[in-house]
Amino acid sequence: MQEVIIVVDTNVVVSGFLKPFSEAGTILKLILEDKIKLAFDLRILIEYEEVLKREEFNFNIKKINTIINFLKKKGKNTNALPLKKSLPDKDDNPFLEVALSAKADFLITGNKKHFPVSLCQEVKVVSPGKFLEKFVDSL
Repeated sequence: MQEVIIVVDTNVVVSGFLKPFSEAGTILKLILEDKIKLAFDLRILIEYEEVLKREEFNFNIKKINTIINFLKKKGKNTNALPLKKSLPDKDDNPFLEVALSAKADFLITGNKKHFPVSLCQEVKVVSPGKFLEKFVDSL
């Protein structure tokens, strides 16, 4: 089977930490089990780390550092090219830039409206649930 490459929006990572048995949690588990490949760049990893370490979440810092380090080693570090036209929320640009540059199969987000189809070119932007449906179907 061909390797599935994904980009995961920060909201999905946070959801996966909050609810490990949710669809988002299942996606994190698939990444950690090396069943799917996470594409990222430094901007994305920094955002994951900054958001996960917010006091409001009270996540275990050691666990966060371990997972971030694992992602650095096992994921696909990507030199992303800038978008020709910015997304409505420019903070989402790195996710689409990495998805396009890494030729990701999916960009997974809980906020599809932040990624208008007209700007996403060939990238399939899907919710965690829709990704899992498609991924399981491809097995």
